[in-house]
Amino acid sequence: MKKALLTLSALALCMAAGSAMAKEYKELRFGVDPSYAPFESKAADGSLVGFDIDLGNAICAELKVKCKWVESDFDGMIPGLKANKFDGVISSMTVTQAREKVIDFSSELFSGPTSFVSKKGSGITADTASLKGKKVGYEQGTIQEAYAKAVLDKAGVTTQAYANQDQVYADLTSGRLDASIQDMLQAELGFLKSPQGAEYEVSKPVDDPLLPAKTAVGISKGNKDLKALLDKGIKALHDDGTYATIQKKHFGDLNLYSGK
Repeated sequence: MKKALLTLSALALCMAAGSAMAKEYKELRFGVDPSYAPFESKAADGSLVGFDIDLGNAICAELKVKCKWVESDFDGMIPGLKANKFDGVISSMTVTQAREKVIDFSSELFSGPTSFVSKKGSGITADTASLKGKKVGYEQGTIQEAYAKAVLDKAGVTTQAYANQDQVYADLTSGRLDASIQDMLQAELGFLKSPQGAEYEVSKPVDDPLLPAKTAVGISKGNKDLKALLDKGIKALHDDGTYATIQKKHFGDLNLYSGK
């Protein structure tokens, strides 16, 4: 009997220790690259705005924690996670096999295809043959960079990396680039709706395994507590209609959530 009591006591201590080890978050720090309207950008007053920003703030509200946004170039997101500069990345980060080897992800935030942007009448399409001899820009650290290096570089296309999407568009509109490659919705609802994008158009979606569509919150490898917490928050946004309200605010009747 005494042995049994000791065993139960040991078990209780282990359970208590396990509970103590589970981190309680009072603040969530999210890495973001605010150069990707309408998902994340800066308003005239310097505040962060966009679909991802609203989703992140809503997740924090659901979880009753403070949201802190940490700005970074996109290619610094994964190194930033590893260096504990932030807890998660909410910055249109697509879930890829390569990224899943070094970080983990929450459940889906939204999904969207990739396309090219070029001047109207340029003849550039989603077919790489139309880009031969052309110069295409992309943002560093994105899935579009992986596609550019693996496919476009081998198809006779000159490609150029940039620290952020604003720099890509600056060189596109100045004529230093023939096209850019990025998230299709970002191009349609961000760049094309701006004054500088009036003379440009987007191609049909680029269909390639290197360009998956699912986007989620990137988190440090093995952080199961944070994944469970974020998944709980994301589910709550869908259950109480908050996600639908935020989506309608930014995209009208367009549905970005695949449910996968």
